[in-house]
Amino acid sequence: MKVLIADDDPMWRKLLGKRVQSWGHEVVLAEDGDRAWHILRAQSPPRIAILDWMMPGLDGTEICRQIRHKSSMPFIYTILVTGKDSREDMMAGMESGADDFFSKPMDAAILRSRLAVAERIIEAVPKKGKLPGFDLIERLGAGAMATVYKGKQVSLDRMVAVKVLPKKYTENSNFVERFYAEGRAAAKLNHPNIVAALDVGKSGDSHYFVMEYVEGQTVFEELVDRDHYPEDEALNLSLQIAKALQHAHEAGFIHRDVKPKNIIITPDRVAKLADMGLARAISDREAAEAEQGKAFGTPYYISPEQVRGIRDIDFRADIYGFGATLYHMVVGKVPFEGSNVTEVMNKHLKEELVPPDHIKTDLSSGMAEIIEVCLAKDPAARYASTAELIEDLESMLRGEAPLQARKGFELSTLSRLEHPDRSKEENIVEIPSEQSIATNPLFWVAVSGWAATIVLIIIMAMQAS
Repeated sequence: MKVLIADDDPMWRKLLGKRVQSWGHEVVLAEDGDRAWHILRAQSPPRIAILDWMMPGLDGTEICRQIRHKSSMPFIYTILVTGKDSREDMMAGMESGADDFFSKPMDAAILRSRLAVAERIIEAVPKKGKLPGFDLIERLGAGAMATVYKGKQVSLDRMVAVKVLPKKYTENSNFVERFYAEGRAAAKLNHPNIVAALDVGKSGDSHYFVMEYVEGQTVFEELVDRDHYPEDEALNLSLQIAKALQHAHEAGFIHRDVKPKNIIITPDRVAKLADMGLARAISDREAAEAEQGKAFGTPYYISPEQVRGIRDIDFRADIYGFGATLYHMVVGKVPFEGSNVTEVMNKHLKEELVPPDHIKTDLSSGMAEIIEVCLAKDPAARYASTAELIEDLESMLRGEAPLQARKGFELSTLSRLEHPDRSKEENIVEIPSEQSIATNPLFWVAVSGWAATIVLIIIMAMQAS
């Protein structure tokens, strides 16, 4: 497969080109962004582009944006390379439209494996015009599991989002069934804060799922630009998502992947919950048993019970994901960070949460309490229903205290008093009851000693007089 390497450092460009060529790829080199863009606009462009972030002319991020918004171009898998290595830089790079991100110096073995993944994704992306009845205008996102396009439904002359299952999964009955299950799940939900499902079907070898197209940015994209949300705005947006979750829960579905990337904010500041890809009916025992022992979800927002692969998860897993998302929104960082997926998920299981108001000291105690109840590691310590969560969010918007969260804190404190943690017993001083003192033999020995002492003092006083 043809690979473009664009970098203004001639030595780096040459060394990387030789390495990629040795792996069996055809390599094209560009010394600046303008030359790279010219190559990518050619009749038969490279399908993979490794782009330096900062270059003369167009930089790598701008090229990624151009590729993302040019409907006439074929799918080109883009990899940004930079000396910047902060989490914020990576997020900004990915949100420019890049499909992957690398910090210099790159590990050759990892780069080679990433290129192999890129090839598989490119082969899975359907060519334009393959779906009768739809004009596919722009690729909104692509991954190993599906590609999503902005498109026009010709018959009704409306914009839609079309999710297409990759070819390699069309022969796997489990993947095909899950794909259609997503459509069926979304079709049963009708709520202003949930992205609507419009159609699901098959054309030739392609399975597709048509959804409402929502203009706007995801919460994740907005966080890249603004770091965190003011508390009142976060309350307004999160209340809308809580109502969407309540609708799904009442219909018998759990989302299982509540996160900033799955919440779209329209220009009118309406929040829409998207991607029912992991949604499952609570009553679906067969699916629950098949998924037992597997961690489905996104590591930064996944509930402890999902990490453990527990079979009988319920709406409280969504409450946890909601809490992790709200934490990210108001603090500007996820609740638990780590160098790899395993470390992050272990922290969800074992590490104590740093209260959000300890990081953002201007955050109200009420908001912090709501988040902490949502993020309780024990599902029983979270909100007992989505309605209770909504009640607290509405109370906060009225300037009142979150009574349901505080009730939860009181019950948690009472539980700790009744069942103290054995690991902390050395720090607990027990006060014996009146009954236990009276029935202790040492008590009566002490009483006898006190009585004898008092008698002796009286006798000595009488003799002295």
